[in-house]
Amino acid sequence: MKKITINENMTVYADDTTYEQIAKEHQANYARPIVLVLMNGRLRELNRTVEEDGTLTFVTAAEKSGVKAYRRTVILLMQKALDLMCGAKGVGVRVLQTTGNGQYCELTGTTMDVTGEFLSELKETMQKLAQDNLPIRKRSYPIREAIRLFHERGMTDKEKLFGYRRSSHVNIYELDGYVDYFYGYMLPSTGYVDAFDLVAYENGFVLLYPDAKTGEVTPYRSSEKLFATQRSCSRWGEKMGVKNIGELNEMIAAGRIQDIILMQEAQMEARIGDLAEQIAEAGNKKFIMIAGPSSSGKTTFSHRLSIHLSARGMKPHPIPLDDYYVDREKCPRDADGNFDFECLESLDVELFNKDMSALLAGERVELPTFNFKTGKREYRGKYMQLGADDVLVIEGIHGLNDRLSHSLPGESKFKIYISALTQLAIDEHNALPTTDGRLIRRIVRDARTRNTTAQETIAMWDSVRRGEENYIFPFQEQADYIFNSALIYELAVLKVYAEPQLFHIPTDAPEYVEAKRLLKFLDYFLAIPSENIHHNSLIREFIGGSCFNV
Repeated sequence: MKKITINENMTVYADDTTYEQIAKEHQANYARPIVLVLMNGRLRELNRTVEEDGTLTFVTAAEKSGVKAYRRTVILLMQKALDLMCGAKGVGVRVLQTTGNGQYCELTGTTMDVTGEFLSELKETMQKLAQDNLPIRKRSYPIREAIRLFHERGMTDKEKLFGYRRSSHVNIYELDGYVDYFYGYMLPSTGYVDAFDLVAYENGFVLLYPDAKTGEVTPYRSSEKLFATQRSCSRWGEKMGVKNIGELNEMIAAGRIQDIILMQEAQMEARIGDLAEQIAEAGNKKFIMIAGPSSSGKTTFSHRLSIHLSARGMKPHPIPLDDYYVDREKCPRDADGNFDFECLESLDVELFNKDMSALLAGERVELPTFNFKTGKREYRGKYMQLGADDVLVIEGIHGLNDRLSHSLPGESKFKIYISALTQLAIDEHNALPTTDGRLIRRIVRDARTRNTTAQETIAMWDSVRRGEENYIFPFQEQADYIFNSALIYELAVLKVYAEPQLFHIPTDAPEYVEAKRLLKFLDYFLAIPSENIHHNSLIREFIGGSCFNV
């Protein structure tokens, strides 16, 4: 018998009681389905039996871990349905980047077009599997056996992935005879999957997920510019023979990673040069507005873009939007009563427009500097006057929002959205979340530059992400240019710096669950030393050793 405390009430359960049975007793108290549990602070799948005394917390499909588990299960459901329809013909699927409220997928092993009729049949097959409420079973395989299993099934991406794992065992999921590996937890049966949709898009289709709060699937919201940037970078990785982590590890093990690093850096330099040429050829751009989510490498990118602009005869000047913060006592507060430094109202929008308009008119202007220690705006004799070749490189969270620069003529602005849109996949059915790459970047940088622990960085990450959702992502499609700052090799470098930080998080800390997940993720990669990475590389902004002041 086990003593389980739920919401401060203790109940005794038999040893063979599953978490799913316990969840069903309490489901009526939750608006969204319970899909996982936290047992003594550790995530557990519902089909496991109680293993110890302790405190149990339910995780619903509205919470981050629950959302991810639901989406993985939908992907497995889709794979099984596709296997039933045309697996005998060798048709498979690649699960690629997140796009809007879904996941972009492409068929493999076939040249047939993805038609509405095909997607309708696939959806109906998925719905039938969901209605049958088939169990999803997890089994631990020795690594050698898992490699043999996937070799026999022609899943070479997983065969390569596990060939470089240090752990002796790996968990494999099985749905009605179809087996696959997934990065993370799953739901106990197909009956939990009650909402999804499929829409044709580009050369494939988008698997749509339900809204976390409502559980309803909303129409597909495409982000065409962002999607095009992601696909372009993914195709580059395919040409280089590095589509996934297994192929990257092969390059490292074969001693060929230096070539990949040099090619990736050259490709990024070329893209920055092309962007600078585009700005220079326009001839009328005075305000280069740069915005992007946390840890996108905005500072290094701004420096490198400025160098290319200078090489084309322009005179770039950096203007950080942080210098236009209102005095601390005037800053709005969020729902918790804390200063909301992310909202537009935290900036003195009218002063910014007054100064920028005056500069555009050729006037000499004294620009402010914000003192973060005192929380006050100061003037330190920082005067500026724009000549014919001068341009302002303005970096900040609201750079793409026209409400920030409402008085400036549209033709004088060039908007750039930058983000680390990781083009690497774990394998064909496990896309690599771009937010994970940015979080690992931030953990490494915060420890180096701000003396902030990984635990503290993880604790504030959800708040950072909310700010991005509210103030950055809605404006990304308004950009004139979207720049992908992800480097295909970077996580193998960051691994060396991030792992010690993550291992330092106590097992009883609330952030331990996320730290454990990230450690498992980093374990996929062989490490790369940083000595041969050039000092102007964007990754230097995070690991140190940059030639720029970052």
